[in-house]
Amino acid sequence: MNLVKWNPFRELEDVSNRLNSLFGRMPAGIEAGQLSMADWTPSVDISETDAAYLIKAEIPEVGKEDVKVTVQNGMLTISGERKQEKEEKNRKFHRIERCYGSFTRSFRVPEDADANTVKAEFKDGMLNITLPKSEKPAGKSIDVKIA
Repeated sequence: MNLVKWNPFRELEDVSNRLNSLFGRMPAGIEAGQLSMADWTPSVDISETDAAYLIKAEIPEVGKEDVKVTVQNGMLTISGERKQEKEEKNRKFHRIERCYGSFTRSFRVPEDADANTVKAEFKDGMLNITLPKSEKPAGKSIDVKIA
């Protein structure tokens, strides 16, 4: 009788593959006993001031030319790609935990935001997007006489 060594990552991969197939995503794989991720999305903070909505996306090691911000049909979309480093002759990787590949994040533009004057700034791996609020006329007060 042969003893088989239990590998908890094999069970995690099985559960992950079942969940991914349920939601229509590509299954994750196991490399050298480590669970790998199928895709990634940058972390985003959204805040609001009296004058604007502010979106800060954390996308380190992504070039400015690899990021695109669009506003279309009431949706603000951030898309881009983080490229994986190529293995060099005198260097080999023992472990890769950072995620690479294409990403897309979409957010509904609030009704009081002016989608025509969106501003984006990219610096030091941070994408800062400003959605100014539109000036809506103050509601009119009408006296109604009761007959």
